[in-house]
Amino acid sequence: MYLGVRAVIAKSLERIHAANLINFGILPLTFLNESNYDDIEQGDELEIVGAGNAVREGTNLTVYNKTKDQSFEVHCRLSSRQKQMILAGGALNIRSH
Repeated sequence: MYLGVRAVIAKSLERIHAANLINFGILPLTFLNESNYDDIEQGDELEIVGAGNAVREGTNLTVYNKTKDQSFEVHCRLSSRQKQMILAGGALNIRSH
């Protein structure tokens, strides 16, 4: 993906924006606790461990801020089809049956 974006974390996402992210294989994530937004600064290095399993199982994900040695939870609401698209890396990688 252009610029290497793999996930977007926001306080909220419009439905169409989330759908567009999914089409490109980008995880649309929302904060479980919106106040965690204020803990992130430009240049912080964030890591999401176990994203594939969390997407498959429909569970929350933990984001680790390596710069500040802090973690916070995010949510990714996906339908079965959207999970398939994310795990394939985007809509262009989905094969038609």
